[in-house]
Formats: sequence, C-alpha cells, structure tokens
Amino acid sequence: MSPAPARRVVVLISGRGSNMQRLIEHSRAAGAPYEVVAVLSDQSAAPGLALAREFGCTVKSLGAKAYADRSAYDAALADAIQDHAPDLVVLAGFMRILTAAFVRRFEGRMLNIHPSLLPLYPGLHTHRRVLAARESVHGATVHFVTAELDGGPAVIQGRVDVDRDDDEISLSRRVQGVEHRIYPLAVDWFCGGRLEQRDGRAWLDGTWLREPIQWSDTARETS
Repeated sequence: MSPAPARRVVVLISGRGSNMQRLIEHSRAAGAPYEVVAVLSDQSAAPGLALAREFGCTVKSLGAKAYADRSAYDAALADAIQDHAPDLVVLAGFMRILTAAFVRRFEGRMLNIHPSLLPLYPGLHTHRRVLAARESVHGATVHFVTAELDGGPAVIQGRVDVDRDDDEISLSRRVQGVEHRIYPLAVDWFCGGRLEQRDGRAWLDGTWLREPIQWSDTARETS
C-alpha cells in the first residue's frame, strides 16, 4: 500500500524564519506527512525569504502599503495563499494581526506559535513581561488561529525555567529552542490526520484537548 501523499503547507513569516527553517528541515525527513510548498511574507526584506529560496521553496512578499486597508491586504494575501492550494497555513513569526474574514477563510487549518504559556501573556513582548512579573516558568504554545488574538484552541506547550540572571535575549533563545521542537510535532499531527479543530476545540486522536499537550509528555511525542 503506497503512503498517503504529503499534505501541502504554506508558511507565513515576517523575519528570520527560524521556525520556518525547522519545519522545512523536518519535512525533508523520510516519511514526513507534509511539504512546505510556499513561504510568504509581509516584508520584502525578511531574511527568511532568502533562506526559503535556498531550500528551493516558492517565495512571495506582499507589502501592506500597496493596499488601501487591512481588509484589502488580507484578501490579497488569502488569494496568494490559496494559489498554492494548502492543506495547512502555518504562521511562523508573522507579525500582522489578521482580520476575521481572513481567519474564516482558513479556519480549522491554520496554526500559530506564540512565545508564552497561553492564556498567559498574549500579544507582544512576552519575554520582557515575564521577566518583569518575576515568573519562574515561561514557554511557548502552538494553537489554532481564531479571530481572537492568540486565543484559539491550544494544542501543545513547551516550558522553560526562568533563571535568576536571564535577560530577554537569553530567555528568548531558550524559548525558541522549545518552539523548534513543538511546532514540527503539531504540524505532523495535523498533516497526519491526528489533529483537528472542531466545535471551537482542538482534538488529538479523537480526544478533546481540555489542556494542551505538554512537550515533556514523551510518550505522546513519540507515538
């Protein structure tokens, strides 16, 4: 019996694209259930675009200044994504807040990774806010995208301890290391038919995730 065809993934970035790189590298492994067919950015100078080209991916940039308003931009971006007939849209450091109309178009097949343990610290500057609050634990969350900013159903989280001598840079680096582990897992689960968004909830292997999977749950990771 031949394996199922790889699912088609489009990645959206605004910067360096380190999570994008990890996802592409992961997709090249034997038996990976997906391929990254295109990388799009709202920034023409995003370093991640050059990196994606090196991997042989189709790339495109769409600058917001060319459009009358957010709605017009998001409609053009959605059309550019749809040109690649994606099974999944992955936000990997894409720094624009998406309109509800855009989200509806890809609802249930769009994932984001956020550098905090959601629902804690949605929005920007999470590392700074965690340090200011003297939190002892920080991390990252993969979640489905909904119209609520960073409020979609959570899928998986990875945690790091906050060290006494941490600054934003050192903490960011460790959180990013966790991101590089948990994002490919979530994309694998979705593209392998194990993960879905249904009734406003995340479901894995037919079970409602009342709480996100924790990355330390190695039995789940390797299953």
